[in-house]
Amino acid sequence: MILRHLTIDSSEPYELARFWSAVTGWPLGDDDEPGDDEVLIEAPAPVPGLLFIRVPEAKTVKNRLHIDWMPDERTRDEEVDRLTALGAKLFEDHRTPDGLGWVTMQDPEGNEFCVERSTIERA
Repeated sequence: MILRHLTIDSSEPYELARFWSAVTGWPLGDDDEPGDDEVLIEAPAPVPGLLFIRVPEAKTVKNRLHIDWMPDERTRDEEVDRLTALGAKLFEDHRTPDGLGWVTMQDPEGNEFCVERSTIERA
């Protein structure tokens, strides 16, 4: 079995896909455009793409599944600053004085995701 996509419910799939495309650097599908009910951002193989699907209901509770990201070109704190500038919000800060920990953030539609220490900080 192959994991093909992670599917994320959305009220505005194109706009949310554009946010995640800016976060990851992964491109939107060639045929995707504003107003589409399904929008894919294509990850480099073998990573699954992120598929955004329009749903009528708004997000109301904590995600049952979320993505943990580990920056590879910036530190965790630099990445948190970059994501905030792109429109993400700080949700829970789990950083510790010794430099360990992670940050839980929310995308523009309130979906939680975590930013861990970077590959640089783990070296």
